Amino acid sequence: MSTAALYGLLFSLFAGLATGVGSLVALLTRTTNRKFISFALGLSAGVMLYISFVEMLADSREGLVELFGEQQGTTYMAVAMFGGLLLAMIIDRLVPDVENPHEMHSLEELSDKNNHHRLQRMGVITALAIAVHNFPEGIATFMSGYESWETGLAVALAVAIHNIPEGVAVSVPIYAATGSRRKAFWYSFASGLAEPVGALVGFALLMPIMSEVTMNVVMAAVAGIMIYISLDELLPAAREYGENHIEMYGLIVGMAVMALSLILMM
Repeated sequence: MSTAALYGLLFSLFAGLATGVGSLVALLTRTTNRKFISFALGLSAGVMLYISFVEMLADSREGLVELFGEQQGTTYMAVAMFGGLLLAMIIDRLVPDVENPHEMHSLEELSDKNNHHRLQRMGVITALAIAVHNFPEGIATFMSGYESWETGLAVALAVAIHNIPEGVAVSVPIYAATGSRRKAFWYSFASGLAEPVGALVGFALLMPIMSEVTMNVVMAAVAGIMIYISLDELLPAAREYGENHIEMYGLIVGMAVMALSLILMM
């Protein structure tokens, strides 16, 4: 296994395990810091959107234009990006509407012991839904790390921030229903393992056919996946905490941090 592939796998594992961090937050505290979560989710979206539009799509287009010419290369980049968006959309549609993982839960719900069966069912379905969503995120994190460790680290941190409230979303109903911290933690932890699994699948499928063309096409598709995640998951989730302005502050700070880091790496 190459060093680039190893970076990608480690970054996806790191991002996936952040759901366990979210579970610990839920089990060790009793109040929700809405402003912090709103800011963090906005920051995560800012990082992912900036990387997608300024770094990954730009690099993909440059590589494909060099290989196929201006019009054809730009067309391949656009088709790949919309392909990534479509893939993320299809996966999102596979998740039942009954318990959507985008619906955030507050830590105060831990005190609600009513209707245990419904709460446990909510937690299990949410864990499965998040696992489905984490699969393409694992591929995205892996490919970002494969391209460069700097981009991979930034994407992994952004996805990890995103996964912390998802860990809370799994742990809250499971713990409220069962009273078991262990079950709440392990359900949350297991849902995050879909990310490194996604990375392994991406590694198995893409490495045998990896070429300069494949790499540039996949980068554009990964950018499409991250754009969808940012617009459909991160920003709506941040708004659920009722801190719209703080969410925007986080978005701007995330973009500014990525812009500065890319400038410093030149």
